[in-house]
Amino acid sequence: MEDAGLLITNQPVILITHEPAIPSTSSRIPDSGANSQRVTLSHPNHWLQKIVALSLMCVLGFGSYFCYDNPGALQDFFESDLHLKTSEFMLLYSWYSWPNIIMCSVGGLLIDGVFGIRLGTCIYALLVVIGQLLVAGGAFYNCFTLLIFGRFIFGIGGESLAVAQNSYAVLWFKGDLLNMVFGFQLSIARAGSAVNFLLMNSLYKYVNNYFSGYQCLGITLLIAGSSCLLSFFSGILLGLQDKNAERKLNRNQNQTGERIKLSDVKHFGKSFWIITFAITFYYSAIFAFVALGKVFFEKRFNLPANRANFVNSLLYFIAAFLAPALGIVIDKFGKNVTFVFLSLLITILGHILLTLPNIDPIISMCFIGVAYSMIACALWPLIALVTPGHLLGTAYGIAQSLQNLGTGVIQYIAGEIVDVYSYSVLEAYFIGCFILALFLILLLWIQDWSTNGYLNMSTRQRKAFDKNNATPEDVDSVERERLLDSDYGSVSEEDQTHSEKK
Repeated sequence: MEDAGLLITNQPVILITHEPAIPSTSSRIPDSGANSQRVTLSHPNHWLQKIVALSLMCVLGFGSYFCYDNPGALQDFFESDLHLKTSEFMLLYSWYSWPNIIMCSVGGLLIDGVFGIRLGTCIYALLVVIGQLLVAGGAFYNCFTLLIFGRFIFGIGGESLAVAQNSYAVLWFKGDLLNMVFGFQLSIARAGSAVNFLLMNSLYKYVNNYFSGYQCLGITLLIAGSSCLLSFFSGILLGLQDKNAERKLNRNQNQTGERIKLSDVKHFGKSFWIITFAITFYYSAIFAFVALGKVFFEKRFNLPANRANFVNSLLYFIAAFLAPALGIVIDKFGKNVTFVFLSLLITILGHILLTLPNIDPIISMCFIGVAYSMIACALWPLIALVTPGHLLGTAYGIAQSLQNLGTGVIQYIAGEIVDVYSYSVLEAYFIGCFILALFLILLLWIQDWSTNGYLNMSTRQRKAFDKNNATPEDVDSVERERLLDSDYGSVSEEDQTHSEKK
């Protein structure tokens, strides 16, 4: 899953604005015509409407994140009740990821060009509900094939729903607030993941008073699925609110009338692909680590089951509380690439500490949790800075597709490592993945520095750059992507100072 961390609308975009490649949103009121109206309580620009929209966006991903890691919280019960090996258990995660190698890109295209964001969101949320019901049924009847098929359907809905969630975030909020919004979305989503790790063990034991074995597991998963219904109804309410915003702001999701085609990916520059592969290596390793975390802490640090689940959930608890604050910090100071680089260094340090059995794993997980919170707020918004506005949904879909390809492969290999080797080898494997992500971000930093440095500018520098390099509104946003890969438009220190004095 992505935290997302992290987009649609097709109206013409100013080549360089304060929110480059992010189209006009519900957070703005056009300056002329009938739309120049007073901001009332019912207007989409009112702060209360913004809070309601953000709340619904956050709840939208709660159910899928809560149920995504149900297997991780109940790993020992899955393996004992269903008689699974670790490599077979990891198929529950791999089959979540496999369909999304294609379906995230398709899901983004469908949002951009077919369903629209509102209908697409409801369809994907419904798939999450259906998928979880099939997972529960597969466990209840001890049918591993049905269980895998349920995770397959759940994955199609869950990852495409994350694309829709990111699309809503950019549709409703300015670039100034985007990092913060991603932080809040991550916060609530990861609160769902953390509650899963704390609750599911106790829920299983309670259900075990009435059912036993795989039937107990099935009923436990069915009860957990009620959280998916919450997300589904949030999607409906958010769609109704967005319909009202579209009417009052006179905006359309495809105002340019451009047809969205898969061949449009040729407009994505080198920066986009570097960012996407960094996302793939980082998140694939993190999710594989969490999926195996409970048993890892039980066996390597001799922790009881409840304690192991608590330590494993620390990453998500820290993200739930820290991500919004870090999002605000990054919005204020900028320097996204620097924050991502620092996050990866801290992640590697945390995993190195996990190889030392004399170090309390809580310390290691605190490092990893802080880094996880920071990278979600700083990394995913970079895609919005390097992507043409009308292709943002497609871009986030492709990024999550590649992430799911990596997740499926890395998680399967992780399960084989546990079965054949040891947890020490597993940690070395994860550290290698994080080092690859660090190398890619270093490459991005060098490329950005060698051109105009836009991606790693401070917020103040970016404002000066945008002001000094503004072009007519009819210039296509694709030109802006080409600008990012050239020396044209670099802002001088003198220009920055002059702009700041103004």
